[in-house]
Amino acid sequence: MRKTCHCGETMTMKLRTVIYSGKVEIDNVPIFSCTTCSRSEVIPEVKPDLTGLIAQLGAEPNKGTFLFNECNEWADLLVEAKANKQQPELHEVEALIEQRVNMLLDLHLLAQSLEDEAWIADINKRLQQISRRRLHT
Repeated sequence: MRKTCHCGETMTMKLRTVIYSGKVEIDNVPIFSCTTCSRSEVIPEVKPDLTGLIAQLGAEPNKGTFLFNECNEWADLLVEAKANKQQPELHEVEALIEQRVNMLLDLHLLAQSLEDEAWIADINKRLQQISRRRLHT
C-alpha cells in the first residue's frame, strides 16, 4: 500500500511503534513513511482508534505496551498481510479484507443466535473499522 507524499515521492505503509508520553509503546500502528523527506503519518483508516486509545490512556499514563492490532481490525489485517509478505500488494490486502468481512459476518450470525449483545457490539465495531477504508495504491 502506497501513497504520494507532499514532497512528490512515494510513501510506503509500515507497521511502527508509537510512543505516547514517553511511557507507553503502542506497537503495530500502520503508518505511511517517506524515505526521501522522512515524513510519517498514521494511515487515515486507523487514526480515530489510535486517538481514542490515547485519550483512554489520559495525560499521565502508566508505563506499558499495547498491541494496536488487538483493538483495530485494519491494523490486524495489515499485520497479517505483512506476515505473509514484506510489502503486500493491493489485491492481496483486498482478498484479506473480503475473508475477514465474511468471517465477521459469520460470527455476527452466531453472536445473534446466542443473543450475546457484547459480542455483537464488538463485531459491529470491527466491521465499522474495516468500512473506513480508502485503499491507497
